[in-house]
Amino acid sequence: MDKQDLQQRASDKAFAKISMLTFEVNDNKGELKSGNYGGDISYEEMVMIYEGNKKELKVWQYIAELIEKSNKND
Repeated sequence: MDKQDLQQRASDKAFAKISMLTFEVNDNKGELKSGNYGGDISYEEMVMIYEGNKKELKVWQYIAELIEKSNKND
């Protein structure tokens, strides 16, 4: 595997993770609005999950940005 292939695979993985986290954040938001997040999870716990997923999404967006900048510099 050459460097370009490695960079493309890294980029693909980062954007796939961003897509999945975007779905999760949107689902979490909808669940909080509807109050439909399961019987074993409290509202406070659901808020913590939602906030954690938002932070994780920002981290992966940053990682993707770094990968893209790295690809442009080569």
